[in-house]
Amino acid sequence: MDLLAKFKSALPITYTEEYKLKEGERTVVQIPIHLIKANPYQPRRNFDADTIAQLSESIKKYGVIQPVTVRKLSQDQYELIAGERRLRACSLAGMLKVPAIVTNLDDNDSAVVALIENIQRENLSFMEEAEAYRNLLCNHGFTQDVLAKHLGKTQSSVANKVRLLKLPAVVREIIKDNMLTERHARALLRLEDESRQLKALARITDENLNVQQTDELIDDMLSQRPKKKSDTKSGSEKRGLKDVRIFVNTVRHAVDVMKKNGIDALAEENEFEEYYEYIIHIPKNAQ
Repeated sequence: MDLLAKFKSALPITYTEEYKLKEGERTVVQIPIHLIKANPYQPRRNFDADTIAQLSESIKKYGVIQPVTVRKLSQDQYELIAGERRLRACSLAGMLKVPAIVTNLDDNDSAVVALIENIQRENLSFMEEAEAYRNLLCNHGFTQDVLAKHLGKTQSSVANKVRLLKLPAVVREIIKDNMLTERHARALLRLEDESRQLKALARITDENLNVQQTDELIDDMLSQRPKKKSDTKSGSEKRGLKDVRIFVNTVRHAVDVMKKNGIDALAEENEFEEYYEYIIHIPKNAQ
């Protein structure tokens, strides 16, 4: 059985589906809750107490509609693969046993199935998802290409998600506490140091900036040079400086376009107190 087939067979099923299975296939069994230990690869870090309590009340009334999934570690020890919210809710409801499907997965398979199950249920925050990706890449021997295929995503989407973890821990915590979006986080990556990221976050949270406004704020921050004591430029002069930089960036972009199209252009850039100097060498035989 290939890895993808293992994933599909390990994901939980409903009782209705279970009744349709052939004899001997993925039987639901009752396992004492105290024999099931948490999955060390569980990507979800935060469990809302109110939603667990609501699920617990539902289980008291209607029972467990969907079994949890576990793997057997020893004769009297199991490890949870999928269904931690259900397991917690069952325990809160006073149940001693929980319906479960026992599957045979190794550490790598268990880690990926736990991630897939949470993603499919949309229970993970984007930062938790990024941390789960990093765990699989660093500790379980996955490449970004292989992981992307298992998750049904592109390699670039996996790379972009992991890149969010370049943000300092304090910045990630503020993002989570203020329920900012992944696009807010991506915008902050454009700032090169923690102090400027925190400064931007203060504005974003105080003024409740949306993503477009956040991008504009960071554009402004990136266009600013540190002020000197002798800097007495007026507002119009500062706006003019910003406009000049737009033209400078246009020149840089033109050189990059030439290089990407096979023209071996050489650019020399110098900045003087009163002006920028650009010297560009373009081969005469360039086509």
